[in-house]
Amino acid sequence: MFVDIVKIYVKGGDGGNGMVAFRREKFVPMGGPAGGDGGKGGDVIFEVDEGMHTLMDFRYQRHFKAERGEHGRSKNQFGRNAEDMIVKVPSGTIVTDLDSGELIADLTEHGQRALIAKGGRGGRGNSRFATSRHPAPEIAEKGEPGQERNIQLEMKLIADVGLVGFPSVGKSTLLSVVTSAKPKIADYPFTTLTPNLGVVDVGDGRSFVLADLPGLIEGAHQGAGLGHQFLRHVERTRLLVHVIDMAAVEGRDPYEDFVKIEEELYQYHQGLADRPQIIVANKMDIPEAEENLQRFKEQLDRDLPIIPISAVTREGLRPLLLAIADQLDQIPDVEPVVEEVAQEVVYRPTPKEIKFTVRRENERFIVEGEELERLIKMTDFDHRDSIERFAQQMRRMGVDDQLRAKGASHGDTVEICGLEFEFID
Repeated sequence: MFVDIVKIYVKGGDGGNGMVAFRREKFVPMGGPAGGDGGKGGDVIFEVDEGMHTLMDFRYQRHFKAERGEHGRSKNQFGRNAEDMIVKVPSGTIVTDLDSGELIADLTEHGQRALIAKGGRGGRGNSRFATSRHPAPEIAEKGEPGQERNIQLEMKLIADVGLVGFPSVGKSTLLSVVTSAKPKIADYPFTTLTPNLGVVDVGDGRSFVLADLPGLIEGAHQGAGLGHQFLRHVERTRLLVHVIDMAAVEGRDPYEDFVKIEEELYQYHQGLADRPQIIVANKMDIPEAEENLQRFKEQLDRDLPIIPISAVTREGLRPLLLAIADQLDQIPDVEPVVEEVAQEVVYRPTPKEIKFTVRRENERFIVEGEELERLIKMTDFDHRDSIERFAQQMRRMGVDDQLRAKGASHGDTVEICGLEFEFID
């Protein structure tokens, strides 16, 4: 089964917890705090594997969670950092954040890596919080939660040449006779439901990757037929080979077929219509094809190479392969990128704005915010010093002032990210 779009969940590993510990050893005076930091959680990293050709593996595993860091230990021993989770993806994979719509990565080259979900940092142990005024703090942080994301993986085939055209014009037959690929071939529309790839050996030391793509119909750019499922794979091809049933076996006019396919490509992406193209006049072994070809050449208003072939009898295949190889020699693998001259940029630190909301529901006040949720998850409420530090951080963030502005008074219940507190004024 060929799978080219999946939705999955990824989560970076949580950081390890810091430890509250004190050194009490014989002959070690003034041992003091000795709690170590927790280790960093593992990152989720995607890596391109050229041996993969589909996203099929992600149909069976949709959750990827990296390991958390090791907790800190006594004697100022730090916890071990967790190993990163490496997830293999095929070449041509686009990674998009489903919640924000942000493009995270476009992975095209073998071995290319991208950080998808960052692991949380380890919590600090109590030795980190020792000061001259507070030499023995009972404060330690819990590990920072790892980044969570719902993402979509979209695979776009990377082939040198893409076969386009209406259903049943002979694209699959052509692929089967010039490569060792075994696509499904039958005399009904939409035989090809998924793209097929094959490597063509021209015979003169040159070769290229040929993709037989599902047939287009009118309205494909709006999703009709196989629509976008087909068109997304056309984007990455360097050369389009437009296969036309010149014998009009299906009762359609060859030139009208050509115009309709060109319009669909243009409507989907304007750049596709300008892509280098070769027209293949297929089924020339049928008597009516020659007359239709002459009429087609008269109607064609563009200077495009037209190569007559018969995929069934293999007539004209050699000139076609040479023409494709010659065209590819003239097309760069990667479009040149014009870099703008960078101007001098001065970076100045800006205070981080902490966003949160305060609202009143009946007799309680609800406080919500991502930064607050992160702070609560990293606070160890088992120690009084940690609770006092948490209260001080709330004041610095302006939470107390916002609660007073909303009408909170001494003794009111305040709920912060699911935890209840008593407001003390």
